Amino acid sequence: MDVVKNIFKIRREKGISQEFIANALQVDTAVISNIENGKRELKVSELEIIAKALKVDVLYLLTYPHVYVKKEKGHSDPIETMLQLKLTGDKREKVLKLIFGDNNLEFLEG
Repeated sequence: MDVVKNIFKIRREKGISQEFIANALQVDTAVISNIENGKRELKVSELEIIAKALKVDVLYLLTYPHVYVKKEKGHSDPIETMLQLKLTGDKREKVLKLIFGDNNLEFLEG
């Protein structure tokens, strides 16, 4: 999974310019180019802003092209989803909270 590649593909599919994303992040267009070309790392704090600019959920940035749909409570079939991320340091907690909010979730250590 490469979030930056996913962002690039979604941005291109939607016809959204690097300038639009740069404006949303309040950075120069060169910063977006550097992120997309692997010359600068994408910050976890930038994911939510980019998702809003692209009008998608943060989870979609991570799982593209797959779409995960949240089922309504009371549905008889339990939902089981596996998502594997490799995160270092404090990024793990930030990303999990950003994706899942304050919901009670079970995480398997592995």
